[in-house]
Amino acid sequence: MTTLSPAHPVRRRPRNAYSAIPGETPGSLPWRTLKSLILLVCVVAVVLPFLAIIATSLADADQVNKAGGYVLWPDNVTFSSYRALLSGGLVSKAMLVSIGVTVVGTALSLVSSIMLAYGLSRPGSFGHKPVLMLLLMSMLFAPGIIPSYLMVKQLHMVNSYWSLILPTMINAFNVIVLRSFFMNLPKELLDAARIDGASELKILTKIVLPLSKASVAVIGLFYSVTYWNAFFNALLYINDAAKWPMQLVLRTYVVNNATLSGGQVDVAAGAPLPPAQSLQAAILVLSIVPIVIVYPFLQRHMNKGVMVGAVKG
Repeated sequence: MTTLSPAHPVRRRPRNAYSAIPGETPGSLPWRTLKSLILLVCVVAVVLPFLAIIATSLADADQVNKAGGYVLWPDNVTFSSYRALLSGGLVSKAMLVSIGVTVVGTALSLVSSIMLAYGLSRPGSFGHKPVLMLLLMSMLFAPGIIPSYLMVKQLHMVNSYWSLILPTMINAFNVIVLRSFFMNLPKELLDAARIDGASELKILTKIVLPLSKASVAVIGLFYSVTYWNAFFNALLYINDAAKWPMQLVLRTYVVNNATLSGGQVDVAAGAPLPPAQSLQAAILVLSIVPIVIVYPFLQRHMNKGVMVGAVKG
């Protein structure tokens, strides 16, 4: 049998032949230098605003006034803005409110989401399909502002801290991720525990949760960031400024550029009030420090926790 070869054979380009620099391969020194410069520019564009905010919060009044706003490096480091804010009562109370709402809300959200996800991961559980359909529908059809407010008002939660927790206690996406992870656990292990007489609660606490630490840690991070950054519920339901969380204080006095009154900051007798830019920068730093501290401890679980549950489910 005769095989006819094509008249014009297809020529394949060598691997790694494409490059943004003509005549250079992606692994060459000029190409690596170009990529390093691009990454350096991106890093500077991201880090520089944070450094400017921190430097402005630590700069003295003369330097801030001389610069006409924000500074990049403080000549004389001073913590007068932080002392004035934390001693005045407004920011310190807001910090306590945000920390309390975040801790309590994250704990309740994790417990309820884990129990709901574990129940939905068992195909024979009671009301499995209707509850799962309701959960999926909640991702597509969100309630409006007016129905949500009327519901909160009907439950007598207006101007209550519970209005910052209960309306957003369960997130459908987080439950779906946990459910997918639970479904990927070895069924033989769970069946062996049932044969030994273990209850579903004991299986959940002694077997499922120890094997799901990564997913639970990431979902907990999602919930904590959501509670810490939330301000819209406080804007709708909280009427007393003494109950404001940190993000609502940030929105009021930084985004809306409202003026801090004398009763909201505290300075020494005869000392001038720190500049508005320094106070705003200090509020911004205080609002992001807790999450910045917590995030590195949970970031290593991100790929293992979320990707396994989302992709394999």
